[in-house]
Order: sequence, then structure tokens, then C-alpha cells
Amino acid sequence: MEFDTVILGAGAAGLMCAAHCGGRVLLLDHAGKPGEKIRISGGGRCNFTNTGCEARHFLSANPHFAKSALARYTPWDFVSLVSDHGIAWHEKTLGQLFCDGSARQIVDMLVGLVRQAGAELWLDTSVEGLARSATGFDLRLTREGKAVAVTARRVVVATGGKSIPKMGASGFAYDIARQFGLSVTNTRPALVPFTFPEGRFAPLSGVALPVRARAAAGPAFDEALLFTHRGLSGPSVLQVSSYWREGEAVAFDLLPGQQALPMLRAARAEAGRRGLGRVLSGPLPARLAEAVAAELHLTGNLADLSDAVLGRVAERLHDWQVVPGGTEGYRTAEVTLGGISTEGLSGQTMEAKEIPGLYFIGECVDVTGWLGGYNFQWAWASAMAAARAIRG
Repeated sequence: MEFDTVILGAGAAGLMCAAHCGGRVLLLDHAGKPGEKIRISGGGRCNFTNTGCEARHFLSANPHFAKSALARYTPWDFVSLVSDHGIAWHEKTLGQLFCDGSARQIVDMLVGLVRQAGAELWLDTSVEGLARSATGFDLRLTREGKAVAVTARRVVVATGGKSIPKMGASGFAYDIARQFGLSVTNTRPALVPFTFPEGRFAPLSGVALPVRARAAAGPAFDEALLFTHRGLSGPSVLQVSSYWREGEAVAFDLLPGQQALPMLRAARAEAGRRGLGRVLSGPLPARLAEAVAAELHLTGNLADLSDAVLGRVAERLHDWQVVPGGTEGYRTAEVTLGGISTEGLSGQTMEAKEIPGLYFIGECVDVTGWLGGYNFQWAWASAMAAARAIRG
């Protein structure tokens, strides 16, 4: 069977590319349904883009690589597509756009566009072999238990990274890249909760509050922190996890935008007989306030604490540092950090520089976005860069 383009992976990037690249297109996936990660994203409502999306919101060995694709297909381009299909949406916070209804609407829209474009969609199909030929590529597939041979002028790899293996994620894209001589950077789980030994924060499980979080090598994020039975989660933790490395501390300002020392001094003057935990339970959740006081070994009345001691308390509140034991890994990571090196790819077309007709798009590439719709925007933008190049 002959096709102009075969696209491996019917996720966000693969669906988008198949819908727009033109010609005789085969889109295939080993899963039984397309767009499953889209369906479960954003609590089932799909945070499909971010209005403030820029290249600085992405991690990559080459921070400039994503600029071209992102500039040529913007968040508002995808918003127009969504709106044209009658999908209502809203901005939740920090530029994050969600469906009013269900993430399933995004999947249905993309699948509809793929079918409208005349592309074939094969599910329950796995790739057994991929090789170059005189006219492009030969693929050996297994479809619903039967061997199928396919040829294509071009192959687009959109199989994602290693995140959420229970949904079938694997390093397949990296294997293909290496087969054709492309480099793959070190990969690790990203946008993932932290774990701590011996259930350190289990007594605080369920406590949440706004914080400013920072890993040693990254920017600060003003978002929520959530304590869990296994450790720390919430948007702030997921954000800094992309910058964190084993053995490093993560710092939290538990009172962002406030001044702890004047607050403590005022409390001492007005209610000196109260304990530190009780005083802190005003600006902090009660269980966390008591835990911070216990951690500082301060059990007396506030009136007994000197300015120097209050200064140390304030410093701890604005710079509470912990060293995670690890992360929850690919099992719950939203994305994979690292991937196929951008050195071997064209930022204009996503085509391999040394292998004409071979493209890599989406999460499998070494371009990883922040939490908040950035990774979906990279999927749309990189897919459109390849699609436009293929369409010509």
C-alpha cells in the first residue's frame, strides 16, 4: 500500500499534522483510540493552549529552536480553530485556556479534520520495521494481528515521550531517531510530583496554599502547593520539577507578597501569650502552621521570642527549603524532559537534516514546556511546521 505520508502516533501532534499535510496520508497508532492523552488532560477539560506562549516557556538544549514554529502557529490560531468548531472555552488563570465542556471535543474536532482531509486512520496498529527505500520509506506493520507492508515518501514521528506508560507511552521515537543516526538527549520525568522518604508530609496530606517555588537552576513560580501522602504536588511543584535535579533543595516562600517579620512583631505586641503555631494559623493553614512551629522547636509564647528569633522564623517562612527524595517518575509525569536533539532537525520544517522525508514533532523532540497549555501549543505548532513543509 502506497502513501505520500505516514504519521506514527495519533496524539495531539500526529492528529494535527494528519489534518493539514495534504496528499495520501496514513495516520496510525498502537492504541485502540486516538488522542487519549488529550482526553484525560486538564482534568478532562483539556488546557489546549496558553495565550502568553513564548519560547522562554520551554526547556531545550537549544532555547531558540522552538521560536520559528511557535511564531508561525500561535495560540490564537488554535483558538480560532476551536471557536470555528463551536467549542466554548474559558481562561482559567495565567493565560491557560480550557474547554467549557469536555476535552473529548478537542479529540473529536481533530479526528473530524483528519477524516475531512481524506487521511486514513489505523488504530491497533504497531510498527515492526522502518527502513529507507529508493522512493522514501518501507514500513512493516501489524494491524489487528495481521502483517501489512506500506511504502511512503515521508514518515512523521509523533509518538511522544515516556510519560504515562500505562497509556502505552514508550521511547519508540528515540529508537527510530537513533536508527537513523540522530542524537537523543538524556530524558527524565517532568511536570511531576516530588516524593519524600518515610511519609514525611503524610500528616499534612490535603493541605494546599499559594506559594512562590524555585528550584536551584530555574525561575520562580507563583502557584499552589499541595501536600500529599507521598510528598509534594500542586502546580508550583510540577513547574519546578522540570528544573530540579537529585540531591538539590527546593525553596518555597510560604507567604508570597507578604512581610512575615512585621506581622510576627505585631502579633507579639497584640497577643504575646499565643504560641507561634496559633499565630501562624492566620496566614497559613492550621496544620501547616503547627508543623512549621514544631520544625523550628518553638513551643513557648510569642512574647518570649526575641527579634532575632522572629527574624529566623520570618526567614524560614520566606525560604522554606526541602530536599525531595525523588519524583513519582514517568508513571504520573505529564511530559518527558529532553528527547530527540534539535541539532539534527530543521526548526522551520521539523525534518531531519540528514534524512530527507523523516520528520519528528511534538513531545518526542527536546522541547519541553511549562505547565499550563504550553506543551499542547508546541504539539500544534510543530505539527503545523511539518504539515506546511509537506504540503509545499
